[in-house]
Amino acid sequence: MAKAFDLVVHGATGFTGRLVVEYLLQRYPAGSGLRWAMGGRSAEKLASVREAIGAPADTPLVLTDSSDPASLQALMAQTRLVLTTVGPYQLYGSELVAACAAEGVDYVDLCGEPAWMRQMIDAHEATAKASGARIVFSCGFDSIPFDMGVWMLQNEMRSRFGHPASRVRGRVRKMKGTFSGGTAASLKATMAAAAADPGVLDLLRNPFSLTPGFEGPRQPSGNKPMVDEALGLWVAPFVMAAINTRNVHRSNFLMGHRYGADFVYDEMLVTGAGERGEAMANAVAADKSLGSDSGPKPGEGPSREEREAGFYDVLFLGVGAEGHPLRVAVQGDRDPGYGSTSKMIAEAAVCLLQDATSTPGGIWTPAPALGQALIDRLQANAGLTFSVEAEPY
Repeated sequence: MAKAFDLVVHGATGFTGRLVVEYLLQRYPAGSGLRWAMGGRSAEKLASVREAIGAPADTPLVLTDSSDPASLQALMAQTRLVLTTVGPYQLYGSELVAACAAEGVDYVDLCGEPAWMRQMIDAHEATAKASGARIVFSCGFDSIPFDMGVWMLQNEMRSRFGHPASRVRGRVRKMKGTFSGGTAASLKATMAAAAADPGVLDLLRNPFSLTPGFEGPRQPSGNKPMVDEALGLWVAPFVMAAINTRNVHRSNFLMGHRYGADFVYDEMLVTGAGERGEAMANAVAADKSLGSDSGPKPGEGPSREEREAGFYDVLFLGVGAEGHPLRVAVQGDRDPGYGSTSKMIAEAAVCLLQDATSTPGGIWTPAPALGQALIDRLQANAGLTFSVEAEPY
Protein backbone atom coordinates (compact mmCIF):
# COMPACT_ATOMS: atom_id res chain seq x y z
CA MET A 1 0.00 0.00 0.00
CA ALA A 2 1.34 3.46 -0.88
CA LYS A 3 2.36 5.53 2.14
CA ALA A 4 0.82 8.93 2.79
CA PHE A 5 4.15 10.81 2.75
CA ASP A 6 7.54 10.66 1.10
CA LEU A 7 9.13 12.57 3.94
CA VAL A 8 8.30 13.65 7.51
CA VAL A 9 10.41 16.31 9.25
CA HIS A 10 10.74 15.07 12.84
CA GLY A 11 11.49 18.08 15.04
CA ALA A 12 9.70 20.62 12.83
CA THR A 13 9.02 22.93 15.80
CA GLY A 14 12.70 23.22 16.75
CA PHE A 15 14.96 25.98 15.40
CA THR A 16 16.68 23.90 12.71
CA GLY A 17 13.60 21.80 11.92
CA ARG A 18 11.65 24.94 11.27
CA LEU A 19 14.33 26.16 8.82
CA VAL A 20 14.12 22.81 7.01
CA VAL A 21 10.34 23.22 6.69
CA GLU A 22 10.73 26.79 5.40
CA TYR A 23 13.16 25.50 2.77
CA LEU A 24 10.82 22.67 1.73
CA LEU A 25 7.95 25.16 1.42
CA GLN A 26 9.97 27.34 -0.91
CA ARG A 27 11.67 24.59 -2.96
CA TYR A 28 9.13 21.73 -2.84
CA PRO A 29 5.67 23.28 -2.35
CA ALA A 30 2.41 21.39 -2.80
CA GLY A 31 2.22 20.17 -6.38
CA SER A 32 6.01 19.69 -6.69
CA GLY A 33 5.62 15.92 -6.51
CA LEU A 34 7.21 15.64 -3.04
CA ARG A 35 4.67 14.74 -0.35
CA TRP A 36 5.98 15.94 3.01
CA ALA A 37 4.68 16.64 6.49
CA MET A 38 5.73 18.45 9.64
CA GLY A 39 6.33 16.17 12.62
CA GLY A 40 6.66 16.86 16.34
CA ARG A 41 5.42 15.87 19.79
CA SER A 42 2.82 18.64 20.19
CA ALA A 43 -0.06 19.18 17.75
CA GLU A 44 -0.58 22.66 19.18
CA LYS A 45 3.06 23.67 18.66
CA LEU A 46 3.10 22.22 15.15
CA ALA A 47 -0.01 24.20 14.21
CA SER A 48 1.42 27.44 15.62
CA VAL A 49 4.74 26.99 13.74
CA ARG A 50 2.82 26.19 10.54
CA GLU A 51 0.95 29.48 10.94
CA ALA A 52 4.05 31.48 11.99
CA ILE A 53 6.04 30.52 8.90
CA GLY A 54 3.14 31.17 6.55
CA ALA A 55 2.70 27.55 5.46
CA PRO A 56 -0.61 26.65 3.81
CA ALA A 57 -3.23 25.65 6.38
CA ASP A 58 -3.46 22.20 4.79
CA THR A 59 0.26 21.43 5.28
CA PRO A 60 0.04 18.00 6.97
CA LEU A 61 1.01 17.63 10.64
CA VAL A 62 2.08 14.29 12.14
CA LEU A 63 2.57 13.56 15.83
CA THR A 64 6.04 12.04 16.24
CA ASP A 65 7.27 11.07 19.67
CA SER A 66 10.37 8.90 19.45
CA SER A 67 10.01 7.86 23.11
CA ASP A 68 6.56 6.36 22.42
CA PRO A 69 6.66 3.00 20.58
CA ALA A 70 3.07 3.36 19.30
CA SER A 71 3.80 6.83 17.87
CA LEU A 72 6.97 5.49 16.21
CA GLN A 73 5.09 2.58 14.64
CA ALA A 74 2.43 4.95 13.31
CA LEU A 75 5.16 7.13 11.82
CA MET A 76 6.80 4.13 10.12
CA ALA A 77 3.47 3.26 8.49
CA GLN A 78 3.01 6.78 7.12
CA THR A 79 6.31 7.77 5.52
CA ARG A 80 9.06 6.54 3.20
CA LEU A 81 11.71 8.66 4.93
CA VAL A 82 12.23 10.41 8.27
CA LEU A 83 14.35 13.58 8.32
CA THR A 84 15.24 14.23 11.97
CA THR A 85 16.76 17.35 13.47
CA VAL A 86 16.14 16.20 17.07
CA GLY A 87 19.46 15.87 18.87
CA PRO A 88 21.59 15.07 20.72
CA TYR A 89 20.93 11.85 18.87
CA GLN A 90 22.51 9.71 21.60
CA LEU A 91 19.71 10.98 23.88
CA TYR A 92 16.77 11.13 21.46
CA GLY A 93 17.66 9.14 18.34
CA SER A 94 18.28 5.49 19.15
CA GLU A 95 14.67 4.26 19.07
CA LEU A 96 14.02 6.10 15.80
CA VAL A 97 17.05 4.52 14.08
CA ALA A 98 16.02 1.09 15.37
CA ALA A 99 12.45 1.54 14.08
CA CYS A 100 13.57 2.76 10.63
CA ALA A 101 16.08 -0.08 10.30
CA ALA A 102 13.45 -2.68 11.25
CA GLU A 103 10.68 -1.28 9.04
CA GLY A 104 12.68 -0.43 5.91
CA VAL A 105 12.14 3.32 6.26
CA ASP A 106 14.88 5.68 5.04
CA TYR A 107 16.47 8.09 7.53
CA VAL A 108 18.65 11.23 7.39
CA ASP A 109 19.97 13.28 10.30
CA LEU A 110 22.47 15.95 11.36
CA CYS A 111 24.45 13.72 13.69
CA GLY A 112 27.98 14.62 14.68
CA GLU A 113 28.32 12.04 17.46
CA PRO A 114 30.77 9.33 16.33
CA ALA A 115 30.56 7.07 19.38
CA TRP A 116 26.76 6.85 19.11
CA MET A 117 26.99 6.32 15.35
CA ARG A 118 29.30 3.34 15.92
CA GLN A 119 26.83 1.93 18.44
CA MET A 120 24.04 2.27 15.85
CA ILE A 121 26.19 0.62 13.15
CA ASP A 122 26.91 -2.34 15.43
CA ALA A 123 23.28 -2.66 16.53
CA HIS A 124 21.35 -2.01 13.31
CA GLU A 125 23.45 -2.28 10.15
CA ALA A 126 22.56 -5.91 9.46
CA THR A 127 18.85 -5.17 10.06
CA ALA A 128 18.92 -2.15 7.72
CA LYS A 129 20.63 -4.19 5.00
CA ALA A 130 17.92 -6.84 5.31
CA SER A 131 14.97 -4.41 5.36
CA GLY A 132 16.28 -2.03 2.68
CA ALA A 133 16.35 0.99 5.04
CA ARG A 134 18.99 3.53 3.99
CA ILE A 135 20.22 5.24 7.17
CA VAL A 136 22.37 8.28 6.29
CA PHE A 137 24.00 10.10 9.19
CA SER A 138 25.68 13.54 9.18
CA CYS A 139 23.78 15.35 6.42
CA GLY A 140 24.54 18.92 7.56
CA PHE A 141 27.70 21.04 7.66
CA ASP A 142 29.10 18.00 9.37
CA SER A 143 29.80 16.27 7.11
CA ILE A 144 28.40 16.97 3.62
CA PRO A 145 30.83 19.69 2.38
CA PHE A 146 33.80 17.64 3.63
CA ASP A 147 32.64 14.17 2.62
CA MET A 148 31.55 15.37 -0.84
CA GLY A 149 34.62 17.59 -1.28
CA VAL A 150 36.98 14.66 -0.72
CA TRP A 151 34.79 12.45 -2.93
CA MET A 152 34.97 14.98 -5.78
CA LEU A 153 38.73 15.45 -5.37
CA GLN A 154 39.32 11.69 -5.51
CA ASN A 155 37.16 11.33 -8.64
CA GLU A 156 39.14 14.13 -10.31
CA MET A 157 42.44 12.52 -9.25
CA ARG A 158 41.41 9.21 -10.78
CA SER A 159 40.20 10.72 -14.03
CA ARG A 160 43.30 12.95 -14.47
CA PHE A 161 46.08 10.76 -13.11
CA GLY A 162 44.63 7.25 -12.89
CA HIS A 163 45.02 6.86 -9.13
CA PRO A 164 43.59 8.37 -5.92
CA ALA A 165 45.24 10.93 -3.63
CA SER A 166 46.82 9.05 -0.73
CA ARG A 167 47.09 12.30 1.27
CA VAL A 168 44.32 14.90 1.47
CA ARG A 169 44.21 18.01 3.63
CA GLY A 170 40.86 19.67 4.37
CA ARG A 171 41.46 23.36 5.16
CA VAL A 172 38.68 25.73 6.22
CA ARG A 173 39.82 28.99 4.62
CA LYS A 174 36.91 31.21 5.65
CA MET A 175 33.82 30.77 7.73
CA LYS A 176 31.27 33.20 9.12
CA GLY A 177 28.50 32.02 11.39
CA THR A 178 28.01 30.30 14.70
CA PHE A 179 27.83 26.60 15.41
CA SER A 180 24.39 25.45 16.40
CA GLY A 181 23.07 24.93 19.91
CA GLY A 182 22.50 21.34 18.84
CA THR A 183 26.21 20.94 18.09
CA ALA A 184 27.08 22.31 21.54
CA ALA A 185 24.53 20.00 23.22
CA SER A 186 25.86 17.00 21.29
CA LEU A 187 29.42 17.80 22.40
CA LYS A 188 28.32 17.99 26.04
CA ALA A 189 26.34 14.74 25.79
CA THR A 190 29.33 13.01 24.19
CA MET A 191 31.65 14.21 26.96
CA ALA A 192 29.18 12.96 29.58
CA ALA A 193 28.96 9.57 27.82
CA ALA A 194 32.77 9.35 27.67
CA ALA A 195 33.02 10.08 31.40
CA ALA A 196 30.55 7.28 32.13
CA ASP A 197 31.95 4.68 29.70
CA PRO A 198 35.68 4.30 28.88
CA GLY A 199 34.70 2.46 25.65
CA VAL A 200 33.20 5.71 24.35
CA LEU A 201 36.52 7.48 24.95
CA ASP A 202 38.32 4.79 22.93
CA LEU A 203 35.91 5.36 20.02
CA LEU A 204 36.47 9.12 20.22
CA ARG A 205 40.25 8.68 20.08
CA ASN A 206 40.27 6.25 17.16
CA PRO A 207 40.18 7.87 13.68
CA PHE A 208 38.82 4.55 12.34
CA SER A 209 36.01 4.19 14.88
CA LEU A 210 33.41 4.07 12.06
CA THR A 211 35.21 1.40 9.99
CA PRO A 212 34.59 -1.80 11.99
CA GLY A 213 37.34 -4.33 11.31
CA PHE A 214 39.63 -1.88 9.46
CA GLU A 215 42.47 0.16 10.99
CA GLY A 216 44.32 2.32 8.49
CA PRO A 217 47.63 4.19 8.77
CA ARG A 218 48.46 6.68 11.50
CA GLN A 219 46.54 9.95 11.00
CA PRO A 220 47.61 13.51 11.93
CA SER A 221 46.14 14.54 15.29
CA GLY A 222 45.24 18.08 14.17
CA ASN A 223 45.06 19.10 17.82
CA LYS A 224 47.65 21.90 17.94
CA PRO A 225 48.46 25.05 15.95
CA MET A 226 51.19 24.70 13.33
CA VAL A 227 52.44 26.08 10.04
CA ASP A 228 50.94 23.96 7.26
CA GLU A 229 53.78 23.29 4.84
CA ALA A 230 51.35 22.79 1.95
CA LEU A 231 50.03 26.36 2.30
CA GLY A 232 52.80 28.19 4.19
CA LEU A 233 50.12 29.49 6.58
CA TRP A 234 49.23 28.94 10.23
CA VAL A 235 46.41 26.49 10.88
CA ALA A 236 44.51 25.68 14.06
CA PRO A 237 42.41 22.75 15.32
CA PHE A 238 38.98 22.65 13.66
CA VAL A 239 36.12 21.71 15.97
CA MET A 240 34.23 19.57 13.42
CA ALA A 241 37.29 17.54 12.39
CA ALA A 242 36.55 14.82 14.95
CA ILE A 243 33.34 13.83 13.17
CA ASN A 244 34.21 14.77 9.57
CA THR A 245 37.46 12.80 9.39
CA ARG A 246 35.76 9.66 10.70
CA ASN A 247 32.95 10.02 8.17
CA VAL A 248 35.43 10.45 5.32
CA HIS A 249 37.26 7.29 6.41
CA ARG A 250 33.91 5.47 6.60
CA SER A 251 33.06 6.61 3.08
CA ASN A 252 36.37 5.21 1.85
CA PHE A 253 35.67 1.96 3.73
CA LEU A 254 32.12 1.63 2.33
CA MET A 255 33.42 2.14 -1.23
CA GLY A 256 35.99 -0.65 -0.94
CA HIS A 257 38.85 1.80 -0.27
CA ARG A 258 38.54 3.78 -3.49
CA TYR A 259 40.81 6.37 -1.82
CA GLY A 260 43.34 3.63 -0.99
CA ALA A 261 43.87 1.57 2.17
CA ASP A 262 46.79 3.93 2.97
CA PHE A 263 44.63 7.10 2.80
CA VAL A 264 45.62 9.89 5.23
CA TYR A 265 43.25 12.80 5.91
CA ASP A 266 43.01 15.70 8.33
CA GLU A 267 41.11 18.96 8.71
CA MET A 268 42.26 22.28 10.15
CA LEU A 269 41.22 25.92 10.18
CA VAL A 270 43.44 28.40 8.30
CA THR A 271 44.29 31.45 10.45
CA GLY A 272 46.79 33.26 8.22
CA ALA A 273 50.46 34.14 7.87
CA GLY A 274 53.14 35.40 10.22
CA GLU A 275 52.75 36.50 13.83
CA ARG A 276 49.12 37.45 13.38
CA GLY A 277 48.28 34.02 11.96
CA GLU A 278 50.12 32.37 14.83
CA ALA A 279 48.31 34.47 17.47
CA MET A 280 44.94 33.68 15.87
CA ALA A 281 45.77 29.95 15.71
CA ASN A 282 46.68 29.94 19.41
CA ALA A 283 43.48 31.79 20.29
CA VAL A 284 41.37 29.27 18.34
CA ALA A 285 43.14 26.34 20.02
CA ALA A 286 42.47 27.85 23.48
CA ASP A 287 38.76 28.53 22.80
CA LYS A 288 36.60 26.01 24.67
CA SER A 289 33.35 28.00 24.50
CA LEU A 290 31.43 25.45 22.41
CA GLY A 291 31.39 22.92 25.25
CA SER A 292 30.86 25.50 27.99
CA ASP A 293 27.65 26.72 29.59
CA SER A 294 27.99 30.02 27.72
CA GLY A 295 27.73 28.28 24.33
CA PRO A 296 24.60 28.34 22.15
CA LYS A 297 21.56 26.47 23.53
CA PRO A 298 19.44 23.98 21.55
CA GLY A 299 16.50 25.80 20.01
CA GLU A 300 18.41 29.08 19.78
CA GLY A 301 20.05 30.39 16.67
CA PRO A 302 21.02 33.39 14.57
CA SER A 303 18.58 35.81 12.96
CA ARG A 304 17.72 35.59 9.26
CA GLU A 305 20.09 38.50 8.62
CA GLU A 306 22.94 36.72 10.40
CA ARG A 307 22.25 33.47 8.52
CA GLU A 308 22.19 35.26 5.17
CA ALA A 309 25.44 37.12 5.98
CA GLY A 310 27.19 33.82 6.76
CA PHE A 311 29.31 31.68 4.43
CA TYR A 312 32.13 29.15 4.33
CA ASP A 313 34.98 28.23 2.01
CA VAL A 314 36.81 24.92 2.37
CA LEU A 315 39.88 23.92 0.36
CA PHE A 316 40.90 20.29 -0.20
CA LEU A 317 44.52 19.68 -1.19
CA GLY A 318 45.27 16.23 -2.56
CA VAL A 319 48.57 14.64 -3.48
CA GLY A 320 48.89 11.34 -5.31
CA ALA A 321 51.56 8.68 -4.99
CA GLU A 322 53.52 10.25 -7.85
CA GLY A 323 53.34 13.73 -6.38
CA HIS A 324 50.52 15.09 -8.59
CA PRO A 325 48.73 17.88 -6.69
CA LEU A 326 45.05 18.77 -7.00
CA ARG A 327 42.92 21.40 -5.26
CA VAL A 328 39.13 21.34 -4.87
CA ALA A 329 37.06 24.08 -3.18
CA VAL A 330 33.62 23.79 -1.60
CA GLN A 331 31.78 27.01 -0.76
CA GLY A 332 28.43 27.72 0.87
CA ASP A 333 26.33 30.88 0.72
CA ARG A 334 24.83 30.83 4.23
CA ASP A 335 26.09 30.36 7.77
CA PRO A 336 27.27 26.77 8.18
CA GLY A 337 25.37 25.74 11.33
CA TYR A 338 21.84 26.70 10.34
CA GLY A 339 21.21 28.39 6.99
CA SER A 340 23.33 26.03 4.90
CA THR A 341 22.75 22.94 7.05
CA SER A 342 18.95 23.18 6.74
CA LYS A 343 19.21 23.28 2.93
CA MET A 344 21.75 20.44 2.79
CA ILE A 345 19.76 17.96 4.86
CA ALA A 346 16.59 18.70 2.88
CA GLU A 347 18.36 18.10 -0.44
CA ALA A 348 20.05 14.95 0.94
CA ALA A 349 16.62 13.56 1.84
CA VAL A 350 15.12 14.35 -1.57
CA CYS A 351 18.22 12.95 -3.29
CA LEU A 352 17.92 9.69 -1.35
CA LEU A 353 14.25 9.37 -2.33
CA GLN A 354 14.38 10.51 -5.95
CA ASP A 355 17.92 9.94 -7.26
CA ALA A 356 19.71 7.32 -5.16
CA THR A 357 17.13 4.63 -5.81
CA SER A 358 19.81 1.99 -6.40
CA THR A 359 21.55 2.60 -3.04
CA PRO A 360 20.80 -0.54 -1.00
CA GLY A 361 19.83 -0.78 2.66
CA GLY A 362 22.54 -0.12 5.21
CA ILE A 363 24.11 2.58 7.39
CA TRP A 364 25.71 5.14 5.11
CA THR A 365 27.64 8.36 4.88
CA PRO A 366 26.53 10.94 2.28
CA ALA A 367 29.19 10.38 -0.42
CA PRO A 368 28.75 6.64 -1.13
CA ALA A 369 24.96 6.81 -0.65
CA LEU A 370 24.26 9.90 -2.77
CA GLY A 371 27.31 10.63 -4.95
CA GLN A 372 27.25 13.08 -7.85
CA ALA A 373 23.45 13.45 -7.69
CA LEU A 374 23.82 15.21 -4.33
CA ILE A 375 26.52 17.59 -5.62
CA ASP A 376 24.27 18.44 -8.58
CA ARG A 377 21.32 19.17 -6.28
CA LEU A 378 23.39 21.23 -3.82
CA GLN A 379 24.76 23.36 -6.66
CA ALA A 380 21.38 23.78 -8.38
CA ASN A 381 19.29 24.44 -5.27
CA ALA A 382 21.20 24.92 -2.03
CA GLY A 383 23.79 27.63 -2.72
CA LEU A 384 26.88 25.40 -2.67
CA THR A 385 29.65 25.41 -5.27
CA PHE A 386 32.16 22.62 -5.91
CA SER A 387 35.12 23.54 -8.10
CA VAL A 388 38.61 22.46 -9.09
CA GLU A 389 41.10 25.27 -8.39
CA ALA A 390 44.28 25.97 -10.32
CA GLU A 391 47.54 25.44 -8.45
CA PRO A 392 48.98 28.79 -7.28
CA TYR A 393 52.34 29.61 -8.84
